[in-house]
Amino acid sequence: MDNHLSASAGGRARARSLGVVVGALPTGPLNAITDVEGVLVGHTTLDDGADLHTGVTAVVPRRLATAPAGLPAAVHTGNGFGKLVGSTQIDELGVLQSPIVLTATLSVFRAADALLTYLMELHPDGLSFNPLVGETNDGFLSDIRRRPVTERHVLDALRGASGGLPAEGCVGAGTGTTALGFKAGIGTSSRRVALDGGPVTVGALVQANFSGVLTVRGVPMPVEELLPGVRHEEPPGNSCMIVVATDAPLDARRLGRLARRAIFAMGRVGAAYSHGSGDYAIAFSTAPAHLPPLPDDALNPVFAAVLDSVEEALLNSVFMATTTTGVGGRTSYGVPYDRLQGAGARP
Repeated sequence: MDNHLSASAGGRARARSLGVVVGALPTGPLNAITDVEGVLVGHTTLDDGADLHTGVTAVVPRRLATAPAGLPAAVHTGNGFGKLVGSTQIDELGVLQSPIVLTATLSVFRAADALLTYLMELHPDGLSFNPLVGETNDGFLSDIRRRPVTERHVLDALRGASGGLPAEGCVGAGTGTTALGFKAGIGTSSRRVALDGGPVTVGALVQANFSGVLTVRGVPMPVEELLPGVRHEEPPGNSCMIVVATDAPLDARRLGRLARRAIFAMGRVGAAYSHGSGDYAIAFSTAPAHLPPLPDDALNPVFAAVLDSVEEALLNSVFMATTTTGVGGRTSYGVPYDRLQGAGARP
């Protein structure tokens, strides 16, 4: 069975295993952000089975080790109710100089310091660095005030990053997150696009933690209908972090256009875009620096690839997550697959 069709341990399954296919474009071999060559993902998960459900997820572009000037990149802020350390320098210069680390809100600052340690070791002669760290608030299920993430946890995620199929659902920075009324977490997906100059790959990874009504291929799936009779409590607002990687040759301006489409994709799965939701997208290119950027009028299929890969990554983040009970006895439930047929899914 193909990796991107397989179910996870614990009986959870990705969208395509359930018959939920987003768009017509083909996926990469893993249907993951790691289908973009040289993009690695690592997780550190902190879960004590009681009050602590949190962690770290790192997206590591391998080319950063050999590209001291950094990679072209852009950040788009859908709603700025969040903490994205390092974003203003990317806005100013259009350059990504560090791996992207995701974690819980109150652990951002310790994670940024740990990422600085990593960068200083990678570039021993450097005098200034711009670590990029994003977050969502997992305080509904995790005792966020404990700030349990340490330098070791961040370094383990960075150094353990690999190019295989990343774990999804309740793992890493998604261990304690919820979205669209259900338990959520980390999700990923990819698309291949045939262009005149050759095929390119677009991959997305999300940390989903936002309100709204789960919508699968245009069909609303309210939690009250999928879990009738279950007492449901949902945290208001919260956030979503989206990372888009591509090997298409794009400059920072064009990557900004991709990042905006990534935020648009949240609407496809039912995002409420509420007051308290910090929604950010980071897009970067791993293409060799000497290649000229694609012209704007060639970007439509790349835009489609971003929209489809982010939508499917968001669905994977929910479908792969398991029911979790956390701090204060609060419970966030996994999506019941047997009630998804209305969206054309196979239970």
